[in-house]
Amino acid sequence: MDSLIPFTTSGALVDCVDRKMLVVLRDGRKLHGVLRSYDQFANLVLEDTVERIYHGNAFAEHWHGLFLIRGENVVLLGEIDLDQEDDIPLRQVDYNVLDPYHKRDIADKKAREDFKARVLYEQKGFCKEGGEGDGY
Repeated sequence: MDSLIPFTTSGALVDCVDRKMLVVLRDGRKLHGVLRSYDQFANLVLEDTVERIYHGNAFAEHWHGLFLIRGENVVLLGEIDLDQEDDIPLRQVDYNVLDPYHKRDIADKKAREDFKARVLYEQKGFCKEGGEGDGY
């Protein structure tokens, strides 16, 4: 059957349907869920989706359920190996415990990126074009 599907970027996703996937978005969010559908623009439908946040050696999950993702927001898409998923050396904590630390990490990263952009603009003559999430 695979030989009947023309090879396109979105056509390469046919083998990923009904598998647990990790999706990293342009804004940095990391989603885990089962890929149920996609279209020619690589828009994705994830089922049983959780957003996972990390800080140090801990992670937390926030349940989203059914999730529709616009294809242009996907930076990375990868299959999760179910045999090795539970072997991660991280401990799971409650989302409300980890969320303040995660938000602080995001704010620190934004401050570093703003400082870098200002130095490149003022000292190296780089332009200020680009927007949120363009740096992946």
